Amino acid sequence: MFGNKRRNGIPGSNGSKKSLVVLATACSLLFTACSADKAPSSGGETDGATSGKRVTLKVEVFDRGNSPDGMTITDNYLTKFVQEKFGDPNNIDVEFVPVPRSEEVEKLNVLMASGSNVPDIVFTYDPNTFNRYAKQGGLTDVGPLLDEHAPNLKAFLGEEVLGYGQFEGTQFAVPAKRSNVGKYASFIRQDWLDKLGLPVPQTTDELYDTLKAFKEKDPGETGGQVIPMGMTIASAQYEPLLWSFIKPLTEEEQYTLTQQLGSNDYPTLLPGFKDGLKFMNTLYNEGLISKDFGLDKDKKKLGEDVATGKVGFYSEDDINPFYENGSVETLQKNVPGALLHSVDVFTNEEGKHAKPMYAPNGMYIMIPKSSERSVEAIKYLEWMATGDNLFQMQNGIEGENYTMVDDIPVAVENPTEEALNRLFNGGDMTIISNGKQLGSMEKNLKARALQMPKQLLEQVEKAQEIANTDVIAPVLMNRPIEAQTKYGTTLLDKFNEMIVKTTMAKPDQFDAVYESMMKDYMSSGGQAILDERKEAYKEMQAK
Repeated sequence: MFGNKRRNGIPGSNGSKKSLVVLATACSLLFTACSADKAPSSGGETDGATSGKRVTLKVEVFDRGNSPDGMTITDNYLTKFVQEKFGDPNNIDVEFVPVPRSEEVEKLNVLMASGSNVPDIVFTYDPNTFNRYAKQGGLTDVGPLLDEHAPNLKAFLGEEVLGYGQFEGTQFAVPAKRSNVGKYASFIRQDWLDKLGLPVPQTTDELYDTLKAFKEKDPGETGGQVIPMGMTIASAQYEPLLWSFIKPLTEEEQYTLTQQLGSNDYPTLLPGFKDGLKFMNTLYNEGLISKDFGLDKDKKKLGEDVATGKVGFYSEDDINPFYENGSVETLQKNVPGALLHSVDVFTNEEGKHAKPMYAPNGMYIMIPKSSERSVEAIKYLEWMATGDNLFQMQNGIEGENYTMVDDIPVAVENPTEEALNRLFNGGDMTIISNGKQLGSMEKNLKARALQMPKQLLEQVEKAQEIANTDVIAPVLMNRPIEAQTKYGTTLLDKFNEMIVKTTMAKPDQFDAVYESMMKDYMSSGGQAILDERKEAYKEMQAK
């Protein structure tokens, strides 16, 4: 459809042995080839659109190993669309460099260390990786480039989102914009409530009473296998519960006591956190939550238990249960008459259903300092934010991929194989956006809901509403906290270990286990993060 001008091939490969050597030294040599003294290219005479000289722009793309037959991650409908609509008019060959999604940080480190082979556009979801690259001088200051070449992109992202791409006041990344910031909802077996004549619980205390009734009366007739509350060691299951126990915070407490590990804020030091763990301990010792939840890191066991009708209540990423062939449809096939309804249950001391939200940004899009195509890179992102280019990349061809219903693109039922394959990598190609963008949060959520099976639409919309109610915004410091980068991975493991061990402790041993785990957490980097965040807050107050 877009001609044959797209050039094939997978550049940037150094061979597996060389990659291992480079990766081993990446931390110390990461920017040897990307000197911090090298000025970023302005494009100038090498700008293909103005000079008449054809140039090549290399763009990273996630490879999930899911390319349809006849396509590759570097040669498909969307890569050809980009080449014809952006590349050819600007005299640019757009070359996509695949990076395995499951190894994105490791592979990106290898590419960045190689210097000459690194793409002109790279990205990561990990803020600590972004901060490290910026601190070590490996990134281009994109602020002036955005001002000069990208008015539509700046308007699309807005100042709040752009703020997440700054390092010590300099714009070193173009953050992607999330179409939805809601994270979590909870779900309950409505048919179990109906059978027992119970109302939908509205508070944590009412939920506790409901869970006890589920255990004692086993309305699902599971033969003693009932799991009143499904639990795992994945954040979607425990975060709505734990954050609902956090007490009202002062601004200083928000900034200093929050522990950011990776891309999420953790309540380890916040007042009320211990109370949340104590409640989990009570639930566990009364047999109200999944017995082996600490082993279920990938949520596989929880999914099986929900699908086979054993679970009465659980929390999850807001619309995960409703995807085609997801837990709701599988449950209803296995247990005729089963109803899984969206609910907002956990309440804090103010009566709010407090729960974390996503930051408004998604991935961090960066231009390495060694790139000679910084202008072309920004122009590519600007093109994506201009006109209906993003819309076309996200939705495909009208009549084949979607139809318009009340200004919202709705996926065609039973699309052809060609149409289905057209957008297999759509989410990974539209890098300036995490999720479909239709101009407002209301439309974004409506479009998202309409992707789900029609019979589940009401519950999907309710789950999205719950996920965006009483949300707790992430804390954005005005400078990176180095201790978080240094200790984050270790502390996340210790945080999960703390949840498991305190939850499974005998009630009379809870305090001792909690104190021991907290002491270990603080000595392993928690105190260093606390001290640095206190210092950063003082600096903020002094300005």
